[in-house]
Amino acid sequence: MKFDDVILVSVDDHTIEPPNCFGRHMPEKYKGREPRVEQRSGRDVWVFEDQATGYMGLNSVVGRPKEEFGMEPLGYDHMRKGTWDIKSRVDDMSANGVLGSMCFPTFPGFAGQRFQNVADKGVSLAAIRAYNDWHLQEWCNAAPGRFIPLMVIPWWDPQAAAVEINRMAKLGVHALTLSDNPTVHGYPSIHNDHWDPIWKACSDNNVVICCHIGTGAKAVHASDESPIDAWITSMPISIANSAADWLWAPMWKKFPNLKMALSEGGIGWIPYFLERADFTHNHHKAWTNSNFNGMSPSDFFNKHIICCYIEDAFGLQNLDAINVDMVTWECDYPHSDCTWPRSADIFWEQAKHLSDETINKISHLNAMREFSYNPFEILGKENCTVSALRAQATHVSTAPELGMGGAAPKRDANKPVTSGDINNMFASADAQSAL
Repeated sequence: MKFDDVILVSVDDHTIEPPNCFGRHMPEKYKGREPRVEQRSGRDVWVFEDQATGYMGLNSVVGRPKEEFGMEPLGYDHMRKGTWDIKSRVDDMSANGVLGSMCFPTFPGFAGQRFQNVADKGVSLAAIRAYNDWHLQEWCNAAPGRFIPLMVIPWWDPQAAAVEINRMAKLGVHALTLSDNPTVHGYPSIHNDHWDPIWKACSDNNVVICCHIGTGAKAVHASDESPIDAWITSMPISIANSAADWLWAPMWKKFPNLKMALSEGGIGWIPYFLERADFTHNHHKAWTNSNFNGMSPSDFFNKHIICCYIEDAFGLQNLDAINVDMVTWECDYPHSDCTWPRSADIFWEQAKHLSDETINKISHLNAMREFSYNPFEILGKENCTVSALRAQATHVSTAPELGMGGAAPKRDANKPVTSGDINNMFASADAQSAL
């Protein structure tokens, strides 16, 4: 295979919702109560039911020089236009050599968690449905063949969630976003039958449950004095505890066709995780009563759990220790781990030693199969390669944009930026948004 012929589908990117995206889709009963953007203290703030978000950018620093990565965008003019404008996003994808993208929410939370504990459940459900309609109609369908749509659901009412899953699945949406640990948000654990109507609706409609890092269990800041690098290092691996919880959960035996994705979780840690899971089962099942129907935990993991990576050379060197049919690639645009505009180049450097069959699986075929996504029938396969897409985007500037602005941590050239520095920056932004 040649680099120019690679086809890349990213199963984890993010959208910064544009202002007023909810208004057109809220039912008449709730007009005027939709989430909206307000100017407060010189910054753009999302407000819903009189509650303002702490910050809106969530490290949407794509296109900046790396020296400015620590700055948190506080308004739309602090971010590259591709973060929130659909035409510009598609241009940036093409310039990056990326065909398809699944985009997690930002204002609602990566798993829609900001909607879950609103007092008025009627307006909250209306906002969820409005978000889903905007995301499908005005984001994904605005560029046919370029996006894998992703829905948000109401956790508090599994029956209403099942209705929404069925509604969106009929419109072609086969992925939903959910916390990797809902108990953090005050909801029953994934071991509770509270969730069974959701699992059933997903199973019946081939909908994948996507659990993004940070939506439940989070990487812990060891101390305020710890370099922020330590926290950044541990972020992807932090989902390992949740992965174990899901692996031992009951839904796989109840709904054997169910699938989930560990979004932005990486793959290099998984071979040992599976070894440890199998050891645990074999060594302890006599007293723990664990039961995998005569199979091993790794068998269940390899059947049900989709793995996602951005850069992971070690993982790609050890694909024989995991199920290559469940490995997918991700870009993470527009976050700081994103390698735009060189994502395709970096993918190739790490994967070119693999067979053509394996490259095709991890670059696009696995994602297309698992997420019921077929861009070829819309765009033509010949128009989906890295070279074809980049040829369409020669007008797109990929030069670093200097001085875009935003909140910045206080830095001392003589010491590392610490967890405390970053947390203080966010706390200051929270205080400003409340004014």
